[in-house]
Amino acid sequence: MPEELRIVGLEEHVVLPVLMEAWARAGLPQSPQLGYGDEPLARRLRDVGERRLADMDDQGVDVAVLSLSTPGVQDLAAAEAAAVAREANDALADTVAANPQRFQALAAVPTPDPEAAAAELERAVTRLGFRGAMLYGRTGDRPADAPEFDDLYAVAERLRVPLHFHPQTPPQPVVDAYYSGLPGPLGGILATAGLGWYYDLGVQYLRMVLSGVFDRHPDLQVIAGHWGEVVLFYLDHVGITAPAAGLERPLIDYFRQNFWVAGSGTVSERYLRWTAEVVGTERMLYSTDYPYTFGTRPGGFPFLDTSGGVARSFLEQAPFTEKEKAAIGYGNWDRLTGHVAGNIAAGREDPSRA
Repeated sequence: MPEELRIVGLEEHVVLPVLMEAWARAGLPQSPQLGYGDEPLARRLRDVGERRLADMDDQGVDVAVLSLSTPGVQDLAAAEAAAVAREANDALADTVAANPQRFQALAAVPTPDPEAAAAELERAVTRLGFRGAMLYGRTGDRPADAPEFDDLYAVAERLRVPLHFHPQTPPQPVVDAYYSGLPGPLGGILATAGLGWYYDLGVQYLRMVLSGVFDRHPDLQVIAGHWGEVVLFYLDHVGITAPAAGLERPLIDYFRQNFWVAGSGTVSERYLRWTAEVVGTERMLYSTDYPYTFGTRPGGFPFLDTSGGVARSFLEQAPFTEKEKAAIGYGNWDRLTGHVAGNIAAGREDPSRA
């Protein structure tokens, strides 16, 4: 009888007081989706204790890799972004240290200050034991392939840690042109979690490939959630050849050699099978997008609900071998980031975390 499947969830969101205070100063809407208020979603975003652990047990998730919810610190002024990222990472490190069997973390990196972002990633990995970082596509009007981020990518490549990219809202002119004029709140929904987030980040991925980020950093590893942020579904139709773009490899090779893909709580067997066909199960990871997919909310959909053991049963019932399921559930993640685990002790031993 096969041993019980172990599941590590990689896109498990949290908001912290220091982040909420910074968001408020920056004028972001104080909505439950950002952790404000007393609604269940907001309370779950703020919780890193018993409620979250109980929900993980309910889902069937063994380990949650915590990261700040979008847009993290990327919409803050440079100086504030660096300070908030550092304080947030220290707080996440304390949470992991208090329960290392159930929690890991991805670092916040202050991309408004690219030099500070590279330094904070180095500190978070080597001093705090973080398994990589969570980024959010664009930084202001700067795309993810902007040359000033090369030092950050070089650090990630040298430390052999992945960068998990999460969507954020498209630029306002795009929102106005493509998502405005719909009844009630539908435009705002379509511009974000409805569709706009995923197209916006998918374009960032293609820009990174076409601008040569992965040719300059051939060992850089990127994690794409939401089944690849749409890109995997139209790769065969991207009419740009490697010679025409001056690339060193065919387009598909970048997604099979530099990208890892997770589902972010979308429990769709069609997407699961398509991802396996495009990149292979050896490049697939697992995530639940907690708490945004926990429980059926008004207007929600069953394939966006990972509660009631669905996170576990979805993978257990997947059309793969037991070995492939184990790789997706935890093995690929351990293979990708297991070498970082020893850094946790160093961070606890250093009171200054400098």
